[in-house]
Amino acid sequence: MNTPTHSLIIMLVVLLILTITSITCMILKKKNPARDYAELRLKIQSWWVMILVLFLVLLLNRGFFIALSAFISFLALKEFFSIVPLRPTDRRVIFLAYLAIPFQYYWIYSAWYGMFVVFIPIYMFLFLPMRMVFTGETKGFIRAAGIIQWALMLTVFCISHIPYLLMLPVKNDAAGAIGLVLYLLFMTQLNDVSQYIWGKSLGNNKILPLISPDKTWEGFIGGVGTVIICSTFIAPFLTPLSYIEGALAGGLIAVAGFIGDIVVSAVKRDLHIKDSGTLIPGQGGILDQFDSLTFAAPLFFHFLYYLVY
Repeated sequence: MNTPTHSLIIMLVVLLILTITSITCMILKKKNPARDYAELRLKIQSWWVMILVLFLVLLLNRGFFIALSAFISFLALKEFFSIVPLRPTDRRVIFLAYLAIPFQYYWIYSAWYGMFVVFIPIYMFLFLPMRMVFTGETKGFIRAAGIIQWALMLTVFCISHIPYLLMLPVKNDAAGAIGLVLYLLFMTQLNDVSQYIWGKSLGNNKILPLISPDKTWEGFIGGVGTVIICSTFIAPFLTPLSYIEGALAGGLIAVAGFIGDIVVSAVKRDLHIKDSGTLIPGQGGILDQFDSLTFAAPLFFHFLYYLVY
C-alpha cells in the first residue's frame, strides 16, 4: 500500500513528538536524579512500541491492519471476561462470543457493510441469549446475558469500526484511506491528553467525582475546544471533510471519547479495580487504551459515512 503524502507527514509529526517526549524525559531525569521517572519511561516506551507497530502495519497492507484489529478485539474481549463475574454454565456461550470475532472482521475484509453493521447488534445479540436458555440455568440469566452482550459490543463491534475506515472509497487522494484511521486515532489521543492537561492546569469543578474524580468541567471544555480547533484544520488534510464538517467531527470525537472513558471507568469502579489489565507496561490493559475509542470510533465512522458515503 503506497503511503499518501499527507498521511506520511502526520506519521513523521507523531514520531517527532515521541522523540521530543523521550528527550525531555531524559533531561528531567538528569536534572532531578532523586525523582523516580520509571513509570513515565515505561509509558513512553510502550507508546514507541504501539506507534511503531501501528505505522508498520498500516504501511504494509490493509489486511494486516484488519488482522491486528481482530487480535486487539480478542485481547480486549478476553480482558473484559477476566474482570467481570461469569457463570460456569456459560462457557460455551462465551466461546461463541469469541467466535464472532473472525466473522465480524471477515465482513470488514470483504467490505460487506450490510452484514458488518448488523451481525453483532442483531444476530449475535439474539443468538447468544437463545443459546443461554439451553443451558437450563435461569439464576443470574439477565445479568449474564447483559455482560456477554455488552462485552461483545464494546470490544468487538465498536473497535471493528476502526479498520473498516480502510475499506471506504478514497475521497482524499493526498491522505488515502490511511488518513481516516490516523485522523481518528490522533484526534482521540489529542482529546485524552488535552483534557488531562486542561484539567490539571485549571480544573476545580468535578463532573462525576464518584466515577472519575480527576475529570473536571474545565478539563472537559478545554479538551473539547482544543480538539475542535485542531480538527478544523487537520480534518481536510487527512479526510474528505470540509473545515466546518471537521469542526463538527472533532467535537463529536471529543465528547464521545470522554463518554467512552467514563463508561469504562464506571465498569472498573463497579469491580473495584484501578486498571482493566497489565498487558501494556505503564499503561494498564487493552481496555484502558481503547476506552475512548469504543465510543468515538463508531460515532465518527457513521458521521463520516452519512456525510460522505
